[in-house]
Amino acid sequence: MNITHIEHVGIAVTSLEEAIPYYENILGLKCFAIEEVADQKVKTAFFQVGQTKVELLEATSEDSAIAKFIANNGGRGGIQHIAFAVADGVANALAEAESKGCRLIDKAPRRGAEGLNIAFLHPKSTCGALTELCEKPNN
Repeated sequence: MNITHIEHVGIAVTSLEEAIPYYENILGLKCFAIEEVADQKVKTAFFQVGQTKVELLEATSEDSAIAKFIANNGGRGGIQHIAFAVADGVANALAEAESKGCRLIDKAPRRGAEGLNIAFLHPKSTCGALTELCEKPNN
């Protein structure tokens, strides 16, 4: 697997409206994109920090993964996942991870925020850290 950099760190929040001012007014970062990813039942906000981004994630449905994460975290948000950019393609990275015994959440890449191709590795196989693999599509 050819990981090039940390693409982003995903942070679950109960409200983008409440969280964005902290990142902008206290940390001095600028939110450059807000996007809803309907099939993942989430609304996202992005901040650039060097080559890495911070992705805030707000649930748009009570049955979303983000809503469940927040509920399991005592009703509070927190770091939900880390995303790595892969140079050799998400499909190849998934195949390699699975061949080495890693449990997959996604068997094939799917479209995520910012139009990236993404897939997740199960935290039971990644020492407890939900891991996202991502790449920019070639289109």
